[in-house]
Amino acid sequence: MTMQVVRPLVDRLFDPNDLSTVYCLLANRVQFLRSQSEEALHQTVNIARAILCELVAARILRRFHEENPGRSGLLLLSNILVSGFDAFDAAPEPMRRQSRASQWHAQDRDGHERKLMALELAILSESKILIASVPCQRVVDAVHRGLVVYTPLSLVDILPDHYKFHPVSLYEPRRASILNHHRLIVPRLRNLIELAHFTILLALYVLTMVHCNGNPHGTRQMGIYEAAFVIFTAGWVLEQFAAIIEHGWEVHAQNLWSFLDITFIFIYGLYGIVRVVELLVGIDINYALPILCIAAPILLTRIAFNLMPDNIVFIALHAMMRDFTRLTFIAIWCFTGFLLGLFWLMRTNFALDPSFETTPGWATIGKWLLWIWFGLDGTGIERTADFHLILGPALTVTFAFLGNTLFLTILVAILTNTFSKIMNNAAAEVQFRHTVLTFQGVKSDAIFSYPPPFNMVALVIMLPLRFFLGAATFHNINVAVIRTINAPLLLLIALYERRRVWARGMLPSVSTRQWHHFGLSPYGDIQLVFSAEPPPDVLDRIEKLDVLDSTFHHDVDRKSTEGERSSFVRRRKPSGDSERSD
Repeated sequence: MTMQVVRPLVDRLFDPNDLSTVYCLLANRVQFLRSQSEEALHQTVNIARAILCELVAARILRRFHEENPGRSGLLLLSNILVSGFDAFDAAPEPMRRQSRASQWHAQDRDGHERKLMALELAILSESKILIASVPCQRVVDAVHRGLVVYTPLSLVDILPDHYKFHPVSLYEPRRASILNHHRLIVPRLRNLIELAHFTILLALYVLTMVHCNGNPHGTRQMGIYEAAFVIFTAGWVLEQFAAIIEHGWEVHAQNLWSFLDITFIFIYGLYGIVRVVELLVGIDINYALPILCIAAPILLTRIAFNLMPDNIVFIALHAMMRDFTRLTFIAIWCFTGFLLGLFWLMRTNFALDPSFETTPGWATIGKWLLWIWFGLDGTGIERTADFHLILGPALTVTFAFLGNTLFLTILVAILTNTFSKIMNNAAAEVQFRHTVLTFQGVKSDAIFSYPPPFNMVALVIMLPLRFFLGAATFHNINVAVIRTINAPLLLLIALYERRRVWARGMLPSVSTRQWHHFGLSPYGDIQLVFSAEPPPDVLDRIEKLDVLDSTFHHDVDRKSTEGERSSFVRRRKPSGDSERSD
């Protein structure tokens, strides 16, 4: 397949002057994957086509990488992967308007509307072979560290500020301004900033729950910690909502802790509604704080995901959680029939009984079925004769067999299969999640430059101000406000990048050298001996050995070729001359 299909396609499609080939191949992969789920007849064919598109795209990207080394090659690869391409490029204008008539009107970006990146399509189609390749990871690492900078593209922004568009370029910290607000969207720094925001949220949550004193009364007043928690969490929820609409739910769902964020937002929304009703009506009993208590396992689990985003256990847990949730919803939907059947059977059996009001209701029956499902208690099985002498035990035993045997067996098999697939491709999975975090870290919306809860103030003040000012004036005001709010952080980032990272370049870290210098590492000599330059006479002998080695391999290849040719000639001899044939 490689010699007959993949390599000829790469030779035909590779063009050093065309940077959109990888984007086009990934766009076709997305279409083939969508078609395989819609066309059952050609499902395997479309899957094969999608895999072929990914392989050819990876080979073409590798050829660009091999033919363009150095910093110029990194810039070229970055333009291939993170530059925006229009799917309707070179299409007639009437066709473009007609095809996009039913789509959402994109915000004005000075000609960069509705453009997508090849890296975004790779994440959307889960092209893990391409993402795990060396050239793609080279670009991803450069974007993650902030060496490659660009203006991200999105469909909708809450606080758009697109007065200036910065193409893909290599960042030079010595030439940049001290208060460079664009460094706030560098993925490595952005992840640390978001971790700091979530740590503050967790601290305010703990202070709120600790200082509530377990008193269910006195809900007409809100304490200082609870007020700070409510305000800061509202800004954090706004930031998460902006992150979802930044790249769409399909890409955002690839994040490891996306399901935890959605769960906490739902809990916080329910708490907010109940709390507002308590404050307005003046209820003396606190119903809101008990709702907020169930957010503790969500928040503590989420901080673990943040601290170890590349851990293969959390990656497997994220994938298994999706399968578990999907299968659980299917099981609940199917097993609801047993609940209704038993409930109606109970009402039918006790329709003429005067003690009908004391019979168990649907909540009690549901509790019994849940205990049977998880094997916690057998009360439901003991009471089956109360439903009906024959049909009650039949339904309950059938539910027990389906729930404890069939469902759990299928669940374990599916989760085991998912976990084994992830463990077999552990390196590719880790690199894929790292790419997702890097891509999501580059933000286009200006609302991300305002930390919570200042983003709510920016939404209330800056967004209406945008409609009364020109693009240049609004941009200048917005940048000035962002730099003022984030001035200490921007100064710290500039000092870090100029003094510690970029000044050293690619040299080993100072801390590592210090550990070896003071002799605190018992294995320091193993690393130092390979980092030391060999003497000149040793280099001369190595060069001579390299020449002899290349000559030896050349002779071996020549002799093996002559041997194959002579054996082929002998096989072609007439069979009558047996002696010469032998």
